[in-house]
Amino acid sequence: MENSHTLLIRRHFTYKFHKVSLYLIIANCIMFGATTLFPRLKLYLGLCPSLFLQYKMYWQPFTYMFIHGGMMHLLSNMIGLFFFGLSLEKAIGSREFLLLYFTGGILSGLLSLGTYILSRTFSAILIGASGALFSILFAFAVVFPKANIYLWGLLPIPSPILILVYAAIELFSQFFGFRSNVAHFTHLFGFLVSYLYFIIRIGVNPFRVWKEAYSNHSENKEE
Repeated sequence: MENSHTLLIRRHFTYKFHKVSLYLIIANCIMFGATTLFPRLKLYLGLCPSLFLQYKMYWQPFTYMFIHGGMMHLLSNMIGLFFFGLSLEKAIGSREFLLLYFTGGILSGLLSLGTYILSRTFSAILIGASGALFSILFAFAVVFPKANIYLWGLLPIPSPILILVYAAIELFSQFFGFRSNVAHFTHLFGFLVSYLYFIIRIGVNPFRVWKEAYSNHSENKEE
């Protein structure tokens, strides 16, 4: 029997679809315009360990998600949010989508902050919606386990396989790749938070969902 805490965590929202993914895209574009006009804003709104600790800028684990370093950085995240976020939001409802999006983004930021502090990288500035977006990508693969995503518009890849490939690439890039400005561990934290979200909040094991989806698929093909 589930206890009261579990019931509270897993309480369902009333389904409503408000296309909040589009509002998030608009908000990110507005903030990109603002930081283009006033570049110093990136310092205050990005997630910087030294500013967070020394000057108590505790809003940064939230605001960093709306700051991007350049047009390609913005476009790649917003295209992903449009194609995957809107479909996921329609499936699970706007409130659940927002809870997942901000849980993924904020916790990815805090976990990244902890990584920076442990490695004594106090001057780094983490920016971008990638932590939240990778949480959404993972969730998309759980909600739509049989969906094919067309790589380069040509090669169909099942959504769970794409997630596993992405995770492998991010792990390799983090530990063995060339040094770059990409926070690969933040992407991995996005996946991790989304996985735990399904375990704790939804009561579903994503790997079991994927296994069952493709076990059933194999059985159907044999009949």
